Amino acid sequence: MAGPRRDTRGIVDARDLFAHVDFRRREPAPALRPYLEHYWLIDWDLPAPYATHVVPHPSVNLVLERAAGGAPRGEVAGVLGGLWTRKLTGRGRVCGVQFRPGGFRPFAPRRPVSYWTGRHVPLPQACAELGDGGPGVRAAAEAVPARATGPEPEDERVAALDAFLLGLGPEPTDGTRAALALVERVRADRSVRRAADLAATEGVSVRALQRLFAAHVGVGPKWVILRYRIHEALERAESGGDVDWADLAGELGYSDQAHLVRDFTTTVGVPPTAYARRLTAP
Repeated sequence: MAGPRRDTRGIVDARDLFAHVDFRRREPAPALRPYLEHYWLIDWDLPAPYATHVVPHPSVNLVLERAAGGAPRGEVAGVLGGLWTRKLTGRGRVCGVQFRPGGFRPFAPRRPVSYWTGRHVPLPQACAELGDGGPGVRAAAEAVPARATGPEPEDERVAALDAFLLGLGPEPTDGTRAALALVERVRADRSVRRAADLAATEGVSVRALQRLFAAHVGVGPKWVILRYRIHEALERAESGGDVDWADLAGELGYSDQAHLVRDFTTTVGVPPTAYARRLTAP
């Protein structure tokens, strides 16, 4: 695997975000890379409040945060359906773990990933479901928010994340491997446009595919296909060039431009043309 992603897919107005915060991605330890996209780290020191917006990936995230003057805290954030908005104020730091779609279940094997979907579960509560759920996990979960968001050098904070996750003893299953491969295919292969077609090429029923995704991804295959379409449309809108939305709709598998516009507007909050104009406004 070739290091952290460099694209900005899912980030609404990424250039504006990067002008307000210090955003980095870091690689996890080699043994964790089959399950994790990357670590994402954000620091901010703002004279005025700033709202950031993200169209989430079909990924579970572990989010560790420390606001100036506040105690460190952590949570497990399941796959989120709509636009995620966060208001940043003052000074603070977040250190996050983005799991690959299909990659979280080895760290929390007792529940289907759909259990976490749409939820923000405080880490002290979530740790009962992580690893073996024993006292060692609870102790590590209590320590990692401070270790990952403290004043130590960044390499040490990343190492603390590695140690915590490796300590959970992730064990992949055949379902893990199948889900990881299928979602990666959806992300990379534009010809995958319908859940029924994906199921047919795998030689399984749509219902079996839906069960696999519920257990290991947290959302259905149709949802994943649609979300990656919106990510690509969002990135195209941010490219700065003229976009032929009718052509793009066809490339992404929509029956017509109206369906792309509807999905984009529902997810992002404005039509794609209005979004693109907003980015180029002086």
